[in-house]
Amino acid sequence: MKKLIRITTVPISLKTLLKGQHRFMSDNGFEVVGVSSFEKELGEVSEDEGIRTVAIEMSRQITPLQDLKSLWKMWSFLRKEKPQIVHTHTPKAGIIGMLAAKLAGVPHRLHTVAGLPLMEAKGNKRKILNFVEKLTYACATKVYPNSKGLYDFILKENFAEKEKLKIIANGSSNGINTEHFSPESISDQEKQELKKTLNIQSDDFVFIFVGRLVGDKGINELITAFSELNLPDIKLLLVGTEEKDLDPLSTKTIEEIERNKNIIAVGFQKDVRPYFAIADSLVFPSYREGFPNVVMQAGAMGLPSIVSNINGCNEIVAEEANGLIVSSKSVQELKLAMKKMKEDQSLCYSLQRNSRRMIVERYQQEIVWKALLEEYNFLIAAKKV
Repeated sequence: MKKLIRITTVPISLKTLLKGQHRFMSDNGFEVVGVSSFEKELGEVSEDEGIRTVAIEMSRQITPLQDLKSLWKMWSFLRKEKPQIVHTHTPKAGIIGMLAAKLAGVPHRLHTVAGLPLMEAKGNKRKILNFVEKLTYACATKVYPNSKGLYDFILKENFAEKEKLKIIANGSSNGINTEHFSPESISDQEKQELKKTLNIQSDDFVFIFVGRLVGDKGINELITAFSELNLPDIKLLLVGTEEKDLDPLSTKTIEEIERNKNIIAVGFQKDVRPYFAIADSLVFPSYREGFPNVVMQAGAMGLPSIVSNINGCNEIVAEEANGLIVSSKSVQELKLAMKKMKEDQSLCYSLQRNSRRMIVERYQQEIVWKALLEEYNFLIAAKKV
C-alpha cells in the first residue's frame, strides 16, 4: 500500500485544519500516518480518522537546539517508515519535515503554505524566516500555496521557482463541509436560548469575530472601530482566546473589551456554528492569512463578511457580492464598512443571499480532497514511469 505521512507542528492542526481528509485518503488506497507534537489532540486524530499517529516534539518558536533534536527524530522515523509521500503543513513542521524527508530520500516531498508569519516580521527576524522558508521550498519537490495571493507572494520574493508551485482546486487546504456549516444546522430555539444567555436583544445587529484574539488578527483595530461607531443596537461577539505570549493585545484593547457592555467575549468554543447563527455579519480584519477557514465557515452559515484586503480573504469575498473589503490596519475603513453593513439593509440582505451559494460552488470539501488525491496519484504514477 502507498504510504502517506502528514506532518503539522501541533496536533490541533491535524485535527481541525485537515479534518476528514486523512480518512478520505485512507479510503482511497493510502496508508496515512499523522505526525505532530505530543498533545491530547494527537490521540483524538487517531480515533476520529482511523489512522496511526506518532508524536515528535516541535516548537512553534525559533529554538535551534530543540529544532535539531526534532530534525534527528524526524529523519530517523522517516528512514524507518520509507513513505512515498511526506506532506507538511505549518512553518516549523515544514522546515523539519521537508529537510528530514530530503535527507531520508523520500521521493515526494510536499509542503502546503497556508499563511506566512514572516509577512509581518522585520529586521533580523524577517531575514531568518526568509532563509527558513527558502530552505523549506528547496527541500520540497512540490509547494502548494493555498491561495493565489500566497502563490504571487512566493514568486515575488523568489522563494521558489514557478514549476514547483501549484494551487490545489480553487484554494484552501481542506475546503469546507457545507452540510455541517449550514444555517439549518442550528434550530430557532437554540438561537433564542443563546441570545438570551448572552443578553442579545431581538433588534440588535450582531457583528462576530472568530479566531485567536491577537494583534495580527486586527483585534486592536476592530475594538477601536467598534467603540467609535457609536450606533444604537449593535453588539460585537468575540469567539476565541488570547495568546498573551506570542502576540498580545494592547492594554487599551483589553480594557475596552472588559468595559464595553456591547462587546461580548465568550472565549474558545468547540462548536462555533451557534454563534455564527445568531450573528448578522462576520468582521475579520486580519493582517495576514493563507486561506481563512473562518471566512468560509461564516459564508456557509449565510453570513456576509467584512474582511481586510489580503490574500485568501480577497479571494473568498468579492466586494459587494458576498461582503465588503477594507484596507488592512485601517480603523477608519473598518468603521465605515461596519456602519454600511448595519445601516444599508438592502445591501446587507443582498450579501447574505449570495454568501452561502458562493462558498458551496467553490469550496465544497470533496472538491479539494479529490483534487489532492488526483495530485498524489499523478505524482506516484509519474515517478514510476
